[in-house]
Amino acid sequence: MALLQKNHTLSSEFIILGFGDLAELQIFFFGLFLIMHLVTLAGHTAIVLITLIDSCLQTPMYFFLRNLSTIEICYILVIVPNMLANFLSRSQRMPFLGCALQMHLFIALGGAECFLLAVMAYDRFVAICNPLRYTVIITRALCLQMLTLACISGFALSLTLTTVIFLLPFCQSHEINHFFCDIPAVLFLACSDTRANEIAVFLVCMLILLIPFLLILLSYAFIIAAILRIHSAEGRSKAFSTCAGHLLVSVLHYGCAIFIYIRPKSCYTPEQDKIVSLIYTNVTPMLYPMIYSLRNKEVKGALRRLLQSYNQMRQQPNAR
Repeated sequence: MALLQKNHTLSSEFIILGFGDLAELQIFFFGLFLIMHLVTLAGHTAIVLITLIDSCLQTPMYFFLRNLSTIEICYILVIVPNMLANFLSRSQRMPFLGCALQMHLFIALGGAECFLLAVMAYDRFVAICNPLRYTVIITRALCLQMLTLACISGFALSLTLTTVIFLLPFCQSHEINHFFCDIPAVLFLACSDTRANEIAVFLVCMLILLIPFLLILLSYAFIIAAILRIHSAEGRSKAFSTCAGHLLVSVLHYGCAIFIYIRPKSCYTPEQDKIVSLIYTNVTPMLYPMIYSLRNKEVKGALRRLLQSYNQMRQQPNAR
């Protein structure tokens, strides 16, 4: 009987309800979030290209920023295209394995991003608190090792968590009241006791969210203390400007994620979760390139040089 139930679950589909209750506004939201999606992709792609091309940005800080933007591009491509398609239909069918794959990639990329933000905080900690030994400590080999560890950790924890959730029986409603296969929305549909699974979700979220966030806060406590010891006002301003963008991105990223994932199943509220997830998967990724570029003179300078060289290349054929 259990085998039949398992086979029924594996062969079934989930129905993504999305925003079917806002039918009259769906075309408007489709246009709005499509524009936001394109702006986000353009911003992160620009950061990737600028940090690859510009010789002045070949430092560990921009190596991590480039990879953060690469992860962010993959992360939004896992969620946003399906969300946009959902705006054009009242509901969207998704195969069981497709839902599991979406959740796995979403958690894996989100987890890798969380670990990478912690690595970037460590990079800034060494740069400001131990500047004379920075090049000795933060080597290219160490950067590659930390990036690899962040990605492997995210994907390993994601595989564990996705397996734990999708081994549950979904023998009643298969309607996910969300715009993607998110953890609380899928867990809410399980028709068995999920307390052990909720503990597993909590432990994984502790590893992915709380521990890196606490390490970031600890790093910035030391960074702020070091900045306050700098006698020059110009030096303090420069040191703070290199960290402010990263700290703001970290607070936005972890704040939304902790609100959604570190809580019991009984506190699940679908409509509230959808709104927070919209912000988490659409608004904050769009803000990241703006935060990093607007607060960073080196990125703005690199973008200016890239545009100037592009204009010169365009003018050369005309001159001939």
